[in-house]
Amino acid sequence: MEYRTLGRSGLKVPALSFGAGTFGGSGPLFSHWGTSDVDDARRLVDICLEAGVTLFDTADVYSDGASEEVLGQAVAGRRDAVLLSTKMGLPMGDGPTDAGSSRSRLIAGVDAALRRLGTDHIDLLQLHAFDAFTPIEEVLATLDQFVRSGKVRYVGVSNFSGWQVMKSLAAADRHGWPRYVAHQVYYSLVGRDYEWDLMPLAADQGVGAMVWSPLGWGRLTGKIRRGKPIPEASRLHETAAFGPPVDDAHLYSVVDMLDVVAEETGRSVPQVALNWLLQRPTVSSVIIGARNEAQLRDNLGAVGWSLTPDQVGRLDAASAVAAPYPHFPYRRQEAFARLNPPLAG
Repeated sequence: MEYRTLGRSGLKVPALSFGAGTFGGSGPLFSHWGTSDVDDARRLVDICLEAGVTLFDTADVYSDGASEEVLGQAVAGRRDAVLLSTKMGLPMGDGPTDAGSSRSRLIAGVDAALRRLGTDHIDLLQLHAFDAFTPIEEVLATLDQFVRSGKVRYVGVSNFSGWQVMKSLAAADRHGWPRYVAHQVYYSLVGRDYEWDLMPLAADQGVGAMVWSPLGWGRLTGKIRRGKPIPEASRLHETAAFGPPVDDAHLYSVVDMLDVVAEETGRSVPQVALNWLLQRPTVSSVIIGARNEAQLRDNLGAVGWSLTPDQVGRLDAASAVAAPYPHFPYRRQEAFARLNPPLAG
């Protein structure tokens, strides 16, 4: 396993990390992700550790805390061998203090997460969404309190826009509070919006990307094919509305090229899609999920080899979309491109 520095920090993370959203699955979304109990989760953790995957990511909202509970029990007795990442901020109830990033919500949320995880510290705490109702200074001062107390080691965010990340980093620098070192983002061959603003910001400010849903919300598993219905067993039947939208024509163009490259490399379609992500700028770790051992072992085969520059270029071309304003002049006009070349694609 390759290990990378998480953003501009001293924390080393594996290039592949494991997403525990499949643990303890319940509810209209997470029950379709997976329903791993403690024994199943412990086996998946065993396989991860054997492969060098030491970072496990979860969130309080995953199955109303059950994911954290199952993960905590699955790593019991080997806490020093793993890194635990969790997220909070999305609603956990209907009450006025059950959502957001206020001081009271974060203090209660961190204490609850520590209990569920069965640990005395969280290695990486990420805000699951931007809270427009709470002053950024209140959020960051509270995170600083967690770091100083030892309850949290590093802080990051998820699903923030560029200005939200930058405003937070500026406030952290101004007051000497911990900077966000990670941004958990959606990024895949069928979802490259991360590249327009968030990737350049991450490169400039030292924020490492932790990629969620790297297989395009289950669309790049190798089971979705042009001219064929979605397999009956696919979770897309129940979960597509919760995830990022994908144009079918674009999806099939990408899948066609993935098939070609998979044949050339002797690798599976998911392995090719994951390997492409591992070569992108600012990506610190790609979060893989699995409902069973076979899926996990296949995903783990994405490391230890590399696509050729030609293969990367063909995947880039197949997955490219028109640049939005103000980015298109820098992609289409030489004078603009000389001033601001793209980082990727």
